[in-house]
Amino acid sequence: MEHGNVIVRFSDVTFGYDEDKPLLDEVNFSVREGAKVTLMGQNGAGKSTIFKLLMGDLHPQSGAVHMAQGATIAIAKQVMAREFLDLSVRAFFARAFPEPLYDLDGRIRTVLETVQLTTSLEKPIKEHSGGQQARLLLAFALIQEPDVLLLDEPTNNLDKEGIAHLTSFLIMYPKTVLVISHDADFLNLFTEGVLHLDVFTRKMEQYVGNYFDVVEEIAARLERERMQNARMLKEIQDRKDKINFFANKGGKMRKLASKLRDQVEEAEENMVDVRREDRTIRDFLIPNQDLLGPLVTITEISLLKAGEPIRVPVDITIRKRHRLLITGPNGIGKTTLLRTIAENMDPGSVLGKDVSLGYYRQDFSGLDVEALVYDALAEVMVVPSNETLRAVASEFLLTSDLLKNKVGSLSEGQKGLLCFARFVLQAPGLLILDEPTNHINFRHLPVIARAIEAYKGGLIMVSHAPEFVEQIKFDETLDVGLLASRSS
Repeated sequence: MEHGNVIVRFSDVTFGYDEDKPLLDEVNFSVREGAKVTLMGQNGAGKSTIFKLLMGDLHPQSGAVHMAQGATIAIAKQVMAREFLDLSVRAFFARAFPEPLYDLDGRIRTVLETVQLTTSLEKPIKEHSGGQQARLLLAFALIQEPDVLLLDEPTNNLDKEGIAHLTSFLIMYPKTVLVISHDADFLNLFTEGVLHLDVFTRKMEQYVGNYFDVVEEIAARLERERMQNARMLKEIQDRKDKINFFANKGGKMRKLASKLRDQVEEAEENMVDVRREDRTIRDFLIPNQDLLGPLVTITEISLLKAGEPIRVPVDITIRKRHRLLITGPNGIGKTTLLRTIAENMDPGSVLGKDVSLGYYRQDFSGLDVEALVYDALAEVMVVPSNETLRAVASEFLLTSDLLKNKVGSLSEGQKGLLCFARFVLQAPGLLILDEPTNHINFRHLPVIARAIEAYKGGLIMVSHAPEFVEQIKFDETLDVGLLASRSS
C-alpha cells in the first residue's frame, strides 16, 4: 500500500539507561504517513523505550529522532499510571490539553463512544475495571487527534468484543499507527509492516508485509544464517585440524599452517552474526502450601449491573486442587471481585486460616516499583536462601544485573515473569490470577500454562485469552455476566 511522506525517522539513535550498556545501538528506521506498523522484539529489547524516545520522554545519547514538521503524537499506554487513579474521568482527559477547553465534555463523550465505553465523567478512574481502563487509555490518545498514534499492548484486558472493535477501528483509522503487541491474530489483521528490534544486536530491521508473513520471513532468514554458520564452523574446524598437523612438520608445512591460521581468522570474522531469538523460560513448578481445609469460601459477591452495584449469592468453596475460572464482559467487576477475595475484607468471601496467597494483579500494583528486584523476590521466601533465589531468578530470565535494578525499571513482560518467580519461592496455598497472560511474551505462555495446570493448590483465574485457558482444566466456571443478568 502506498503512503505519504516520512513522518517518523530514527537516525543512528543510541540509547541506554546505563551508558556502558546501550539498549539501542545506532538504530535506523522510518515510517511514512498513514502506515500501520508493528514494533516487535524480545522482552526487554527496548520497544517501550522506542515509544518514550518518540514521545520525547527520553532523549538519545547520540543520533536523532525526527518528526515531520507540525506532526503531533500521542500514546495509549499499557497500564494506567497510579497517580491518575484518583482522578475523575473528566480530570483525566483534561490532562490531554495544555489549556482548558469549553467543549471538553462533548469531546470526551464522542471519544468514549468511539471506544465503546459508557461511564460517568465524575467517576474516579480507579473504579473502572482493567478493560475499561484500557479503553480510557486509548480514548486519551484519540481525543488528541494525533498524526502518529502509539499503542502499547492495546488488547491487554480487553474482552473478545473489545478486541474486535479495536481491530475494525484501526483498519479504518486514516493516520499513522505504531503498535506493540503480543497478540498475533490481532496484529495480522491490519499490520502492513514490522520493525524488529533485537535485544542482542540492539539493531532495528524493517520489513514490509502482513505480520504472519514477516514472522515467517524472519524465521527463514534465521535458519539460513544458522545453516551458513554451521558450514563455516565445519570448514574452520577442518582448517584448525590441518594447522595442528602441519605446524609440527617444519619448513614449508609450517608456512602453510601460518597461511591457514590467517584464513581461519578471516572466516571467523565473516561468520554471520546470527540473531539469537529470546530464550523461552524452562518448565517450572509452583510448589503449594499443603492445607486440608477450605482455602476460601465464597457465599456472596459484588457485581455491576447497568453501572449499579448489586450483591449476588453464590456457593463456592475452593480447596486444594480445585480450580475456578471467572468469566464475563469488561466492566462487570471481575477484577474488583478478585481483589476483595485477596484482601479478605468482604464477609461474602472468607479466606481459610493461615492461607498463603499468591496474587497476580493485572496492573502489577502489588509490586513495589522502588524495591530492588532481589528484594522483591527475597520478601516472599519463608526460608531465606541467596542461592535458591538466584537460581529461581535465572530460570525466569532475571539476570544478576537485573536483580540489582529497581522493579520499576523492568519491562512489563519482565514484571510478569517476576510475579511467577515470586510464586515459585513463596509456595502459596491459593493462587489468584487476574489476566496472567498480559504483557508476557507468547513464547513463555505454554510453559506458564503447564505450570498452572500442574499446580496442586487452589486456583481462581480471570483471563480473556481463550487459547491459554484451554490448556488448563478447570473444575468450575463462574459466568458473572450471566449471574448479573439473572439477578433482580
